[in-house]
Amino acid sequence: MCLFCKIVNKEIPANIVLENKNFLAFHDINPKAPVHILTIPKLHVDSFNEVTGETMAGMTAFIQELVKEVEIDTSGYRVISNVGDNGGQEVKHLHFHILGGAKLKWDHFSDADPKDFL
Repeated sequence: MCLFCKIVNKEIPANIVLENKNFLAFHDINPKAPVHILTIPKLHVDSFNEVTGETMAGMTAFIQELVKEVEIDTSGYRVISNVGDNGGQEVKHLHFHILGGAKLKWDHFSDADPKDFL
């Protein structure tokens, strides 16, 4: 059983922000912004590559409710899902990083030379 499934099953504690029948949102333990919340489906899905449209429709509504709850809906936020090893996915359970609470920078590729990746 993966780490996030253990959180869903309450086997591992998490600082839960919002929860419903199908989805769970909790604070990231290594935040990269003043607001950094992970949202996951309770049903295990490995990554964005395997998710159904039905699950994504529910996830969209859940994230929209979440950002209102934490009051970043009007100031702005970023939604990120890492997919696979090269995409930086560390936990093989679909999750979205919701980052906000400040003007966010995009430093990952600011000094990157595309030739380094070819």
